[in-house]
Amino acid sequence: MLDLNNFDRIRISLASPEKIRAWSSGEVKKPETINYRTLKPERDGLFCERIFGPTRDWECHCGKYKRVRYKGVVCDRCGVEVTRSKVRRERLGHIELAAPVSHIWYFKGIPSRMGLLLDMSPRALEKVLYFVSYIVIDPMETPLLKKQLLTETEYREHREKYGNNFKALMGAEAIKQLLQEIDLEEMNRELRQELREVSGQRKIRAVRRLEVVEAFRKSGNRPEWMIMDVVPVIPPELRPMVQLDGGRFATSDLNDLYRRVINRNNRLKRLLDLGAPDIIVRNEKRMLQEAVDALIDNGRRGRPVTGPGNRPLKSLSDMLKGKQGRFRQNLLGKRVDYSGRSVIVVGPNLKLHQCGLPKEMALELFKPFVMKKLVNDGHAHNIKSAKRMVERVRPEVWDVLEEVIKDHPVMLNRAPTLHRLGIQAFEPKLVEGRAIRIHPMVCTAYNADFDGDQMAVHLPLSAESQAEARLLMLSAYNILNPKDGRPVAIPTQDMVLGSYYLTVEQEGATGEGKVFHSPEEAMMAYENHAVSLHAKVKVRLDGELVETTVGRVIFNSAIPKELGYFNKVADKKALGKIVDESYRKLGFSATGKLLDGIKSLGFKFATKAGVTIGGADIIIPAKKKEILAESEKQVGKVEVQYRRGLITEEERYRKVIGIWNDATRQVTDALIESLDKFNPVYMMANSGARGNIQQIRQLAGMRGLMADPSGRIIDLPIKANFREGLTVLEYFISTHGARKGLADTALRTADSGYLTRRLVDVAQDVIVREVDCGTEEGIDVSEIKDGTEVIEKLEDRIAGRIALEDIVHPETGEILVTAGRVIDHEDADAIVKAGIKKVKIRSVLTCKSRYGVCIHCYGRNLATGHMVDIGEAVGIIAAQSIGEPGTQLTMRTFHTGGVAGDDITQGLPRVEELFEARKPKGQAIIAEEGGVVEIREIKGRREIDITGDDGSKNNYVIPYGARLKVQNGDRVEPGDELTEGSVNPHDLLKIKGVTGVQVYLLHEVQRVYRLQGVDINDKHIEVMIRQMLRKVRVEDQGDTSLLPGGLIDIFDVEEENRQVVLEGGEPAKVKPVLLGITKASLATDSFLSAASFQETTRVLTEAAIKGKMDPLLGLKENVIIGKLVPAGTGMSRYRNVEINSYGGMEEAIEPPVEQTHTVEM
Repeated sequence: MLDLNNFDRIRISLASPEKIRAWSSGEVKKPETINYRTLKPERDGLFCERIFGPTRDWECHCGKYKRVRYKGVVCDRCGVEVTRSKVRRERLGHIELAAPVSHIWYFKGIPSRMGLLLDMSPRALEKVLYFVSYIVIDPMETPLLKKQLLTETEYREHREKYGNNFKALMGAEAIKQLLQEIDLEEMNRELRQELREVSGQRKIRAVRRLEVVEAFRKSGNRPEWMIMDVVPVIPPELRPMVQLDGGRFATSDLNDLYRRVINRNNRLKRLLDLGAPDIIVRNEKRMLQEAVDALIDNGRRGRPVTGPGNRPLKSLSDMLKGKQGRFRQNLLGKRVDYSGRSVIVVGPNLKLHQCGLPKEMALELFKPFVMKKLVNDGHAHNIKSAKRMVERVRPEVWDVLEEVIKDHPVMLNRAPTLHRLGIQAFEPKLVEGRAIRIHPMVCTAYNADFDGDQMAVHLPLSAESQAEARLLMLSAYNILNPKDGRPVAIPTQDMVLGSYYLTVEQEGATGEGKVFHSPEEAMMAYENHAVSLHAKVKVRLDGELVETTVGRVIFNSAIPKELGYFNKVADKKALGKIVDESYRKLGFSATGKLLDGIKSLGFKFATKAGVTIGGADIIIPAKKKEILAESEKQVGKVEVQYRRGLITEEERYRKVIGIWNDATRQVTDALIESLDKFNPVYMMANSGARGNIQQIRQLAGMRGLMADPSGRIIDLPIKANFREGLTVLEYFISTHGARKGLADTALRTADSGYLTRRLVDVAQDVIVREVDCGTEEGIDVSEIKDGTEVIEKLEDRIAGRIALEDIVHPETGEILVTAGRVIDHEDADAIVKAGIKKVKIRSVLTCKSRYGVCIHCYGRNLATGHMVDIGEAVGIIAAQSIGEPGTQLTMRTFHTGGVAGDDITQGLPRVEELFEARKPKGQAIIAEEGGVVEIREIKGRREIDITGDDGSKNNYVIPYGARLKVQNGDRVEPGDELTEGSVNPHDLLKIKGVTGVQVYLLHEVQRVYRLQGVDINDKHIEVMIRQMLRKVRVEDQGDTSLLPGGLIDIFDVEEENRQVVLEGGEPAKVKPVLLGITKASLATDSFLSAASFQETTRVLTEAAIKGKMDPLLGLKENVIIGKLVPAGTGMSRYRNVEINSYGGMEEAIEPPVEQTHTVEM
């Protein structure tokens, strides 16, 4: 067997007939499968035991040899080797064909590889292969041309005319002969010569042909191997045949397809032996060709072969393709043992790193461990009796289980796993019942709730995997969200409400103005009902009197002393800040304790507060009537103006919408004023526990304006609220929005999932591989604005990055951050305070690492708050961070109520448009050269002239309805937008170059997410953009061996040019290209990764012809072949770490090491 960790590359190429025969264990001669009476495989058939191995372990076909002791004996009667039956999963057979046939992938794929090599059109090729026309192989002395096609009648005429003085054949034999005659070296020279002489279409054709010739020449594949003399037969266990309950058999489609090939092949052999007429033989050869085509890729040519019920049969290609294919179903994701699933319920008394595991489930999961311990402790004599004890559930089994479970983390996962926090490790605690209990604060990360969600439990088995689960995946170490570095384990709902209630002040409450000499005294007074939780009192803390409330004193008992005394109202935002600060100052374990403290207090006081909602709590503001009456009056006036023709329909519509939006706002303000501070509904919304002001507005104010199905706002508002109840018409209007909301959500989930899959695919091989790539480059960052509104602040963009140059205070001249040092949060604030608007930082966009990225260009790992470690899979993290909030983005293209100008795409479709580098809808016109603007109107159409500094003029025609962004006399730079809309990134790349397009894409993606209130760190988007700009197109090959028009990795081009320049040659000229994420994933070096992504057959066809080598650098390719992924602890540099065997983990392993290498902080 292959030793998986022993090779570091994998290669794919065409198989020669000799190779196929060498693989094979014997020839399959008969189409029979199994004997229906004895149910044993037929000899020489598709399931033959002599070829593929025995169906039962250590037993030959005829039964002469049974048992292990005959291992390796070949039975003299039936010829079957006595061995394990699993060899039937790996032994191949073959079929010797009576006539060669072409392989459909190479003849039919786009472009047709055979066609390019022979310089024939695919149509002509098809005519020859399927016995419609003859092709001249050797014209000899006749005036015919080589490769000329002849119809049946022309062939007969020429035969009569010239006799046997020329050679013409049809079918795959003819093509095989032509392919054998090809001299690749000669062809290579001719085509390279032709490239220098021709242009236009002929040049493109020559380049394409040269690509194929080069592929064959370099890979050592022979062109005639695209024609098959031998067909391999895959092992029988991979195309099984099983008996159903009715005595009938179900079989894999492949068996039917193989059967057709064998039947036709045998018939052809017989016809050839009999010397049948040519036309019959030809027909049989054509049918054989079609049978082999159907076997390899059914439906690629003509109508697919169908089985019962007109279902197309699944061919070999179909077994690889798509979600149910071999790659995605069996290689990238497998079902695993030692796992279970159950419904989840909340476990309010668990610690952050614990989960409750149902007893029965735990016993089943830990069975082998329990059995071993039973034997070791002397409860049972051997494994067998231990197993019996466990099955009978003896009392001592539970005690043993408790011990086994103690230091053994389990992993909990909730589908859909949208980011890495969707699977975390916990210490299990045994609980009664059958539901898994989880800590309320990990719900946000899992996006879990307790309305029937289920979760899966997995058990890490080896000592290494347990160590990884405990040190890297424990929930207490996953407090920060990798997408923005903010805490994700923060109090929610009841806990927020309890904390808020505990810390809120009330004027004139019992015991106001009292003074206590210690927190303990204040607590005692509260317990004796002498003072209210919310009363303002003075308490002596650390030697000084502090004005506070008893509630806040209690709240502070959960907060570490180092964070100071918290004397504000604890709403959700404040709690988030406390957690963040605690993590920064005190690390993981203290923060875990803090969270548990807040949880207990929150639940306790939410219960004590007894916050409930009744009808009386929803108070309708008194001012509502007059606000509505006033608005009605204004709308009346607008209608009169419209009827008199003073304003257009468009203006009327806009004014009415404005009036009603204003009214809604006034009602909302009146509502907030009229609510009491202790009103339950207000408390819930204000504390951030549940709901928001918008929802209270709909309950007690007015529902306001609604949109119709197209997204246009209806100018008739819903004046009622839910407390008063809606009229029938109002109810009808509001159904549009409700239905659209549900439909949107369903579509969005699918789209967002697909986007995440493409993002993961394009970035999966971006791993931190070195400390410093040594680049001198970086990017300038300033705050991101949308118009005048700041979308992303400068401090957010630079914190945790490495400064490229010294950052100097503009006034005092002192150096705030030296070059090569990390900018931490304090530095970032100082930089902004100093009034610096632009900072140069290291970035992944300019990283020079050949594979992956380096620590200095990436900066801080947001999930830990420390510099990133070597081996971190930052590409996957980036993809998850961008994909996970995808479901929160809106789907719709906002309609500006039919206002002129095309609708711009926003939300998820816009993100997709950017990452796929598509031509945007509502495209803006951009200036190609800088200069001064002059706007002219000629015959009702507008034009813009831009006069450059050198006097050159550029003219742009503005389409009807486009809104201008420039005015007469404005000065524009190249790449500036002249009209509103989205820029085509490919044009931007031409005009402003790589940096321009990088900045544009980064800003645009950030804009979409920030407008939806989703914070994503720049570096994740940078990783994606880096992957989109990795390739360049060769314009002129110079003296290199590159092909013009080919897409090549930037680093390969630099390498090649360096070599050529050393030898004194002319380097190749290239220009950068921007690839969409789908294209970029398919253009990766790894054929395994590309094939498992999309267009499987196309990728494999190309890889086989090129004899591609997969360097196994990414994660997917290693998962596919079953190696450890080369990231994290799987990297070769960590392979030599030994883990001591099971037991006492607490002492053995310290909490996570902060840093594996030093960076000047």
